[in-house]
Formats: sequence, structure tokens, C-alpha cells
Amino acid sequence: MNITVIGTGNMGASFAQQISAAGHRLNILGRDSDKVRAAAERFGATAETSLAASSDVVILATGYADAVPALRAAALPEGAVVVDITNPLTPDYMGLTLGHSTSAAEQIASALPRLRVVKAFNTVFAQRLAAGARLPDGTVVPVFVATDDAQAKQRVTELAASMGFDVIDAGPLRNARYLEPLAGLNIYLGYAGGLGTSIAPTWLRQG
Repeated sequence: MNITVIGTGNMGASFAQQISAAGHRLNILGRDSDKVRAAAERFGATAETSLAASSDVVILATGYADAVPALRAAALPEGAVVVDITNPLTPDYMGLTLGHSTSAAEQIASALPRLRVVKAFNTVFAQRLAAGARLPDGTVVPVFVATDDAQAKQRVTELAASMGFDVIDAGPLRNARYLEPLAGLNIYLGYAGGLGTSIAPTWLRQG
């Protein structure tokens, strides 16, 4: 696949690492041209805004506050598949600014209705993503995928699976209202709860 990652922070770098390792063609965008250039060189990627338009999947690896401006700056075409990994966190990271009746994903989709927004990877720490999908005991980290578009869901499912993750279909985009609080709990347990950033939520399944 042709994949564009928007963002050069911890999550952006972790995505670049895993996408490159999975053999996909990688394009990196961001506000800081020096960081973009360094990341492109590190991961053998391109750094061309024009290439975002032809990407099979665009990973939005920014904070929630920067999400809509970053997507507008990328000038994506109608129907572009965008993976929203954001969580609408409070400044101390211990709470959410949205919930119950909407979500970050729904707000992004409402602001940019021409795009096909998929909620995924928001429950995975950057450090866990960088370390890979498989834990030392063989457990595979899950990625929950929620969207209203079946084709977009299939494309993101294939991408996540190619990176080694266990994909769980989380239903329509409105279910981001559940996934974002789940991420909030994961963040609390990781930092305030002292469990560290190698953790990830999962669902136990029999059979």
C-alpha cells in the first residue's frame, strides 16, 4: 500500500517504523520541515504533500487539536481514507474533553465530510506500537477499528494486520465514543497507575 503519515512525534515515528517494516511505501508530512526530512531519511520514506492525494491510507498522527488543520493542509481528495488515532485529552492527560454524545472521530468527520474517517490505533501507546504487535508471551496487541464505511474498514484492517496486529471490528464510527474513553483508561493505568506504556487493552475471546 501507499501510506501517508501526518505527524512526526512519537506516534508518527512509531507508525513510520512499523509501516516501513511491513513493506509499504511510506510518505511523511508534518509542520516542521527538518523533522519531516529527518524522519523520511530514517525510514526510507518520501516527504511530498502531493503524494498524500494518491495514498491508500492516511494516518493522522497528531493531537486532536491539530487534527482538522493538519488534514486541511494535506489537501486530501474526496473519499480519502483517514485513520484517526487521536484522543480528546485534557491538558494533564487524565481526562477527556468530549464524550457520551460525540467523539473526536465524529467531530473530525463532521468538519471534513469529504473524507472517510476510521477510528483505530487510539488505544495503543507509541512505545507499544514501536515495540511491535507481539508481546514476549506471544499475545498479539489488538487494534479496534470503527467506521461507517465498509471499504475503508477493510483497507485499514488489511494495513493493521500487515503490521501484525489483531484487528477487532468495533462497528460504526459512533463507537469511537467508547474507544476514546477506553484509551483514557489505558493512559491512566499506564501513567498514574504505574503499569507503564507497554500495556494495551484487549478483549478475551473463547474459541
